[in-house]
Amino acid sequence: MASELRYTANTQLEHLHARYTGTGHADLTKYDWVTHQHRDTLSSIVGHPPLTSYLALADGEAIGRLKFEMTERMLQPCGPPPRKDED
Repeated sequence: MASELRYTANTQLEHLHARYTGTGHADLTKYDWVTHQHRDTLSSIVGHPPLTSYLALADGEAIGRLKFEMTERMLQPCGPPPRKDED
């Protein structure tokens, strides 16, 4: 019974990781996790027109300009990746 439960839990977890790319895994670094969070937030803002309109009004910019800037920020939302140690 316990092995069946473990199998279904692992299967469900694998399904979640395949379906939602930002759910992470054991080897995920802090930088990768934060990058996923920022990209999710920016894509949500761009994907919801009322929120985009609100932010454009608050910033005093055009909606298209705000969408362009947020899309550009999705490339490297947290700056360049940290250097990896070559151990």
